[in-house]
Amino acid sequence: MKQKFNIITSTCVPLPLENVDTDQIIPARFLKATDKKGFGENLFRDWRYDKAGNKIESFVLNDPAYGGQILVAGKNFGSGSSREHAAWAIADYGFRVVVSSFFADIHKNNELNNFVLPVVVSEAFLAELFDSIYADPATAVEVNLPEQTITNKTTGKTEQFEINAYKKDCLVNGHDDIDYLLSHRENIEAFEARQK
Repeated sequence: MKQKFNIITSTCVPLPLENVDTDQIIPARFLKATDKKGFGENLFRDWRYDKAGNKIESFVLNDPAYGGQILVAGKNFGSGSSREHAAWAIADYGFRVVVSSFFADIHKNNELNNFVLPVVVSEAFLAELFDSIYADPATAVEVNLPEQTITNKTTGKTEQFEINAYKKDCLVNGHDDIDYLLSHRENIEAFEARQK
């Protein structure tokens, strides 16, 4: 799932709920697996399906009007336990970006480690984005990682977002931590040779 990240333009899935915790993102009963594949099937499981396994039509992931690679969520997304499986589920479902006005720190880092970009925007930008998406589900958003901008293509509003320089480099190049070290192998070996 190491996809290089540059500019993504996509429609969005709106989830205007605050304080969405990792147990709601992926319930604890699904944490036994150690392979990242298949977790997307159970993303927001208890909101998507009833106890009999039937789709809950009113939940946004079951609404054919909404789709895309960008999840737009309410404030304080990813709170609760530190389970990395929550980020696995988001990535496996197909989201490349999650937009919110605030992320729980551990979950934010878990998303970055799984090649999902968490974009922090102002409350005003987030509210306008929800308004645009609900007015027209075809609303597109452009997320430009090199420039660190997010743009609501309907209103033309743009905001800058922050990202750790190292994590940005990893996303742009499709590197995890090991890949990053290997990309500097020659420099590391030259340094070691100088130390002898």
